[in-house]
Amino acid sequence: MNALRQPSEERLLAYAAGVLSPPESVVVATHLSMRPETAQWVDALQAVGGDMLDAIEPAPVADGLLARTLASLSEAEPVPLPEPANDMTELPEPLRGYALGPWRWIGPDMRVRDVLAPRDGDCRVILLSIGPGRTTPVHTHQGVELTCVISGAYETDEGRFGPGDFEEADGEVHHRPRTVSAEPCLCVVALDGQIRLDGWIGSLLQPFVRL
Repeated sequence: MNALRQPSEERLLAYAAGVLSPPESVVVATHLSMRPETAQWVDALQAVGGDMLDAIEPAPVADGLLARTLASLSEAEPVPLPEPANDMTELPEPLRGYALGPWRWIGPDMRVRDVLAPRDGDCRVILLSIGPGRTTPVHTHQGVELTCVISGAYETDEGRFGPGDFEEADGEVHHRPRTVSAEPCLCVVALDGQIRLDGWIGSLLQPFVRL
């Protein structure tokens, strides 16, 4: 866990290079929209990458390639895209362009809904809302879980996470987030696979907890 409550340098480098998976990129972009100081660092990385591309010797292309490409673009009829079904205007800008699925109950005062962003295998994007004073069961993860807090706050053994804070977790992390704000804690999460609940109570509850 990064004590600065931001993505690891490796993930920020992957994001700047455009090689981070689509679900993880959505959550990192949300964090960057809420933390301009981190976004400036990523902008600097991208500028360096652009300078390196400019320094590369250009490769020759076939004669007439540009003309054929422009002609194919002019022939294509523009297809109007439907407006995404997103009823949460309070979301950070990177999330507003995605349609949202319905809220689903996963526990007392706990709800989840899908963000219909591009998936990467079993990795997808969800919104998670946990009510004030609620604590999730102790759990770990099948794969990587990236979380950015949008509003409210939660606490684990690692400390408090508030708006804009970013947490990275994997199968080696066992935690039990607890909402410590007076309002529900709303997070956007890139989740790879399902969470795994610990203990015998967790084994009983596992069939009913599907994120």
